[in-house]
Amino acid sequence: MLLLMFLVPLAGHALAGPEDFKKGPLIEGFGPVADVPGASVEAGTVFKVAFDVADAADPGEINRRLESASRFLNMHVAAGVPAENIDIAIIVHGPAALDLVRSDTNANADLIAALIEVGVTIELCGQTAAYRDIVAEDLLPGVTLSLSAMTSHALLQQDGYTLNPF
Repeated sequence: MLLLMFLVPLAGHALAGPEDFKKGPLIEGFGPVADVPGASVEAGTVFKVAFDVADAADPGEINRRLESASRFLNMHVAAGVPAENIDIAIIVHGPAALDLVRSDTNANADLIAALIEVGVTIELCGQTAAYRDIVAEDLLPGVTLSLSAMTSHALLQQDGYTLNPF
């Protein structure tokens, strides 16, 4: 009987599932998001968000942390936030550095190109690069080197960026 009390209110509501997630509208082909009826973002909202990426993708897979940035962009543009009101910086260090390197097998290359095309900044920690013998010429187009991930995050915070917790 108790279970029935919880299920009856749901009878008239369609539950969302994986099929409700769509890619785009800003980063086509990446960053699937679902519409959330009743949820809104105030008009004029401005976002300045830093993503910290340390975990590498599995070979041949897209880095989920990199795709999170495209989800953030797609979700908010779909909710009515103008793309020019969203500044995203992705700071990469540790094993994830390999996801930024030119390679015929790098599954992240198209995603990174799409992010950079809409103005996302992607920086590789210079300390990680030095440790892994990566030089600027090894990086995908548009990816830059910073002194360190710590330096990048400190400077972004001074510029008003928040750190995405995921």
